[in-house]
Amino acid sequence: MEPRKIIEESEHYLMHTYNRFPVVLRKGRGMKVWGADGKEYLDFLGGIAVNVLGHCHPKVVVAIQKQAQRLIHVSNFYHIEPQIKLAKLLVTNSFADKVFFCNSGAEANEAAIKLARKYAKEHYGHDRYEIITALKSFHGRTLAALTATGQDKIQKGFEPLMPGFKHVPFNDIHSLREAISAKTCAVMLEPIQGEGGVNVPSDGYLGEVRELCNRHGLLLILDEVQTGMGRTGKFFAYEHYNMAPDIMTLAKGLGGGVPIGALLATDKIAAVFKPGTHASTFGGNPLACAAAIATVEAILEDGFVLDHCNRMGEYFRGRMMQLKETCDQIIDVRGKGLFIGMELTRDGMPIVKACLDRGILINCTGGGNVLRFTPPLIVEKKEVDVLAELLDELLSRSI
Repeated sequence: MEPRKIIEESEHYLMHTYNRFPVVLRKGRGMKVWGADGKEYLDFLGGIAVNVLGHCHPKVVVAIQKQAQRLIHVSNFYHIEPQIKLAKLLVTNSFADKVFFCNSGAEANEAAIKLARKYAKEHYGHDRYEIITALKSFHGRTLAALTATGQDKIQKGFEPLMPGFKHVPFNDIHSLREAISAKTCAVMLEPIQGEGGVNVPSDGYLGEVRELCNRHGLLLILDEVQTGMGRTGKFFAYEHYNMAPDIMTLAKGLGGGVPIGALLATDKIAAVFKPGTHASTFGGNPLACAAAIATVEAILEDGFVLDHCNRMGEYFRGRMMQLKETCDQIIDVRGKGLFIGMELTRDGMPIVKACLDRGILINCTGGGNVLRFTPPLIVEKKEVDVLAELLDELLSRSI
């Protein structure tokens, strides 16, 4: 079917929950994807931080093929070997002792909210249920997750929202301290805000949050849905800050492109989840776990992917900073590893569209003026150079 017809049927049959570009992507390999019309694109969005190893990484593809031939789905009423292996990998390489699997970041955050409230009620009584989150945060679009999200535009039209959430400015320890009350049970933060504009905290902020939670008996939840799986140059972003959370959520890059989410916690906290308190029919199914095992093993193997991410991240930010020196439309370049934002004085969408026309996929976030770059961790200098040269051209022409 030709692209025009596919797009017509998309408009006819799909709910209009996305502003889709008029492109039908049909094939992907590594850093590249191809449209149904044969046009080639460099993917600097990576499925929004999902395709951490690039498109159709051989190890992930083979793992999916082998598992699909063996067993695709069984109920969590039974022990699932790939699920157990994946949980062991995540526990071995994190602060956590236990894992719960689901299908997405929003589901993982819903599970984290439930776990924190359940723990507080069992240990402190029924009046401890409030969770403090950050303004400009994003935690998902289910009802509790969008209430936790500190953005009015995400919440509009879904009122009344779930009670029990407070929002404070990100990277502001004083505001967080002032928001704590006798009802507070947890603090929930992204180590680096993604949808809010790739906002990076000061070096000491998360450590101060950890100390504050310890002092008041609060749980610290880190939403690493976008920052986890090597995106920032470490396997998990919290490792940059010499601290650890009590609860962590993962998704996006975990499955290398296959939907999977995870909730990680220490033994003491995980113990309040018992049979019947939480579940997911498809969570931790054999197929998704096989893909995730291949992804995790590839990221951690010999440290090559993480080292490469750090080298390319430094090079990427350096190239963007060079643009900033000559372009007064660029306010800031920030990020860690290959999680990079470029804040502009203007609307970024015309730049996004112009890049698309020239064969490069990016997007903008924050208030619409932050270009976000989350390429596969396998990106090379020559590909970064192509993007930098195009951005230089577009910004100089004030596209």
